[in-house]
Amino acid sequence: MCAMKLADLAAALGATLDDRSGHDGDTQVTGVSHQADWIRPGQAFVAVRGARFDGHSFIGEAVEAGAVVVLGEGLPEHALCPVPYLRVPHARAALADAATAIMGRPSDELSVVGVTGTDGKTTTSCLALHLLRSAGRSTGLLSTIGYELPDGVLRQPPSHFTTPEAPQVQHILREMLRHGATDAVVESSSHALAMDRVRGVSYDVAVWTNLTGEHLDFHGTMEQYFADKAKLVQRARHSVLNADDLPWFDQLLPLATEGGRTCTTYSAEGGEADWRATDVQEGAEGITFTLHAPDGRFSASLPMIGRFNVANALAAMAGVAATGVATAELVEALAGFDGVAGRMEMVERGEGEPRVIVDFAHTPPSLEKALETVRVTTDGALWVVIGSAGGPRDPSKRAPLGAVATRLADHAVLTEEDHRTTPLRDILEEMERGAREEGRTNFVSIGDRTEAIRYAVCSAAPVDTVLLAGKGPEETLERDTETIPWAEIEQARAALRVRREGGCP
Repeated sequence: MCAMKLADLAAALGATLDDRSGHDGDTQVTGVSHQADWIRPGQAFVAVRGARFDGHSFIGEAVEAGAVVVLGEGLPEHALCPVPYLRVPHARAALADAATAIMGRPSDELSVVGVTGTDGKTTTSCLALHLLRSAGRSTGLLSTIGYELPDGVLRQPPSHFTTPEAPQVQHILREMLRHGATDAVVESSSHALAMDRVRGVSYDVAVWTNLTGEHLDFHGTMEQYFADKAKLVQRARHSVLNADDLPWFDQLLPLATEGGRTCTTYSAEGGEADWRATDVQEGAEGITFTLHAPDGRFSASLPMIGRFNVANALAAMAGVAATGVATAELVEALAGFDGVAGRMEMVERGEGEPRVIVDFAHTPPSLEKALETVRVTTDGALWVVIGSAGGPRDPSKRAPLGAVATRLADHAVLTEEDHRTTPLRDILEEMERGAREEGRTNFVSIGDRTEAIRYAVCSAAPVDTVLLAGKGPEETLERDTETIPWAEIEQARAALRVRREGGCP
């Protein structure tokens, strides 16, 4: 178990002791949290002042749970604190710094590749993980899809850690070390960077995918969004930048080379860059292209669809190359990438069977992009199976989903997707309305998702493509008041088996 003395923690944080209860500098601090109900005996409680609540109001609850010290930006005049109080300039920064110190700065012992950007973060992170492991590196992953230790098993943080906070980030990095990791890939979102969740991570390489308008409800402006993401580039020893990402590339370049730090660039459009792709050819099972790298020219293949994935592949290869892996090894490993679960994931198929793809697209814009991407490499008809969530989760998207599905696919199968206690018939009727307002009749509604998938797979011709949209990598399906286990990829495989064995209706 990681721990440090209270006196050492105060020194590491540069904190001022505001002690109204006496203290023992030798007290062992075993962890830290800013949530009073997450506190365990021996831990530090960080009183963060938020927009709605002041953490100082929960000191009593935290101490009762076992907190041995409280950190904050100043103890209110009439507040009671029966344990030592350490005053710090910024509570959120102190949360990260305390977690990093108590866990023994685990990222200092790892070679860390960080990935940020609006689009492509998860795919690029998974590509980098695959390339590092293929090179024989014992590598862990911390991503929005979960985390992996070097054993390759995808795990999820406890349910109350929807987005891992700094203590969980540091704990996971320490776990990677305990399991023999030498390298780590850390997907670093703008929220994580802005809220100091990854403040204590020592990045060796920063990979930048792109920047487009998103999350402005949180960041306020594109300029602030850029500034928050740029923190990754400013913290890393080496950066990998997208030369096609204008105008942001021009602003990033000087930041990436400050203080003697180094930088490489990439371009999926064949532009001027250290890593370039030309002669890009898209096929039904993947993409081929000519790779122009700093040490030569190579023929590369990527078993994914979507031209945008060429940029993700270049970013990952350039990032991993910066850790010392040879380009020839990267090109060889790229051809064996299995893809990202639930994101344009192609299901293995036999001769005479349609191509089936599982994707997470569940909003009208994402469904539109997914269908357009798949259409490029579809020789026959394009089928889509799509549903819409129930409850208060944006019912206004249901009709537009029906419209997009029937406008861009040849055949649409409308079905369930976590309808919860909302009557499924109401959801399907809204999707049908959207289709009819587009003047479309190329759809059928099948409420049971298993039956909907089997209908599409059984009805498709061998040259057709079936896109199963909406569920992606999710592990449950919420039906009425039930939450049932779900694996879309297994549903696809089962449907293909039914077809193969002649069990189609």
